[in-house]
Amino acid sequence: MSELKYQNIIRIIENKRRFGNMPGVTVSGKLLAAAGSPNQDLAFLHIAGTNGKGSAAAFLCSVLREAGIKTGVFTSPHLVEFTERIQVDGRQISRADAARIGAWLLDLKLDLQPTMFDYCLAMAMIYFKEQGCELAVLETGLGGRLDSTNAVGVPLVSVITKIGYDHMEVLGDTLDKIAAEKAGILKRGTRAVIESQEPEALDVIVRRCEEFGIPFQIIDVGKIVPAGAGFLYPGESEYQMRMLGAFQRENALAAALAARELIQLGYPVTEEALHRGIARAVWKGRMEIVSEKPFLMIDGAHNENGAAALAESLGELYPGEKFHFVMGVLADKNYKPMVQLVLPLAAKITCVTPESGRALQGGALAEYIRGLGVAAESRADICEVLAKLEQGVKTVAFGSLYFIGEILGKKSL
Repeated sequence: MSELKYQNIIRIIENKRRFGNMPGVTVSGKLLAAAGSPNQDLAFLHIAGTNGKGSAAAFLCSVLREAGIKTGVFTSPHLVEFTERIQVDGRQISRADAARIGAWLLDLKLDLQPTMFDYCLAMAMIYFKEQGCELAVLETGLGGRLDSTNAVGVPLVSVITKIGYDHMEVLGDTLDKIAAEKAGILKRGTRAVIESQEPEALDVIVRRCEEFGIPFQIIDVGKIVPAGAGFLYPGESEYQMRMLGAFQRENALAAALAARELIQLGYPVTEEALHRGIARAVWKGRMEIVSEKPFLMIDGAHNENGAAALAESLGELYPGEKFHFVMGVLADKNYKPMVQLVLPLAAKITCVTPESGRALQGGALAEYIRGLGVAAESRADICEVLAKLEQGVKTVAFGSLYFIGEILGKKSL
């Protein structure tokens, strides 16, 4: 299959509407049925939350790969290449397979209008079935209760990562409302691992578990003790990690506890595979150092919780240091708290307009920051910033995942 056909098929899928007229769970349910229900016998784990979903999925998949369990993973959005969204045992779906399955799905006679995300999910389910995956790890796109991924079935294990304020126009304007949407992935017959939450969010999740008779365990973040590059937790032997960031300890622990639930269900995950998988896991675009000289770190901190985690982790990794922040965010994000969280660590801030129709203009962001008394400038293109990175200065680029993907794409040119 030609490169041109791949590009054309993916362009058609990517240009499908972002939100549909019906809930994603309904549309994907119908689309999967029309595609022959490839999800019917798929054993899977489901991950919902505001921050940390992708990282938890990366840790979990790394563990399962080390255990020799053929595992598919579906995540979003992609950073550089569409095929990042669908992987089996760490290998992305080929462009030929993506184009073949995508074209077949687009040719289906449907009485509904799937979104891009619906098509991506169906493509993943078909590919996982073709590849003979023993397990799959699915990351929700938005929310949980009405999310397209909630049409797949009942997961063996459900993981709820950190919940915060994001997508409030869709999920609700309070933590308990947002938590209720995220907790919608919790169904009778699953088991749950819950990261630490604000009380109002945790209450909602626990009530849901109790209502459906779901066994659950809650991570006590106060008991996670840093140990070198890893951490200790009661009842667990020491874990080591390659991923940077204080917040990644909890994501790693959530993945480890989910893997332990799989052990209880008879899956052959050994202690060696568990610890080796956590130690070897990587997740692009999350506190990733892409250049040492000059120093450049990128992080997809695209909301208030993400910015708080980034600031905490930088303070821990580089105590007392100041940073040159490069920020690119979307206009529908609550960017003001994000700015205020990194200001104490900022020597200066450069604002860039991401390549997105939803982007906040860099000039408007820089003007807001200067109003807070911090040096800020705007640049029209990230290439201009990357070409002028200074030796001896730690530059940290953060914001929208689209922006982070843009940087990775330009760095690879």
